[in-house]
Amino acid sequence: MSTTISGPKNAAPDSPQRNRPQWDDLPIPDDTANLRQGPDLHEQCLGLLPLVGVWRGTGEVVYPTIDGPFHFGQQLTFAHDGRPFLTYEARSWLLGQDGEIIRPAARETGFWRPQEDGSLEVLIAHATGIIEMYYGPKGDMRSWEIETDAVVRTPSAKDVQGSKRLYGLVNQGDLAYVDERAMEGQPMQPHLSALLHRVVG
Repeated sequence: MSTTISGPKNAAPDSPQRNRPQWDDLPIPDDTANLRQGPDLHEQCLGLLPLVGVWRGTGEVVYPTIDGPFHFGQQLTFAHDGRPFLTYEARSWLLGQDGEIIRPAARETGFWRPQEDGSLEVLIAHATGIIEMYYGPKGDMRSWEIETDAVVRTPSAKDVQGSKRLYGLVNQGDLAYVDERAMEGQPMQPHLSALLHRVVG
């Protein structure tokens, strides 16, 4: 892949030299969150190219069934191993009123699977016992919208019925997203939102 990589103006100064932790002794290519390192990005993933990296920032959680709003810190990682999908991981931590870290919070992991026509299949598993299957139309390399087609829950998980997510590049290269949820008997409405800055890639 002969793509010239130039980072956004507001990325972390050392983001082009950084990557996610690597396992150098793997007998196969390790995932990379830096397009300057590791295997070439699969052609089918070119529509997701701007997402590849590690992003960190803060957000807000609201919903009628919880006290709030609450604020959280978050890190998202989009990486690849040269095959036609991105690996995805989200780690969050709850913040206090003065920005102090209170405790670890939500975790997600999954795969973004672009199809030959540019549409998206996204699989996300939550540490809280929920697995979601999302579909979305072809993005425009600046925004990606996905909506659940199926939600599977363990007996101990919250009663989540569906979700819609919109991810978009803003402010000359930051990543923002909104997650709407229908759960606990409530109609679809905003639940999470965050603004993240690139720290790797």
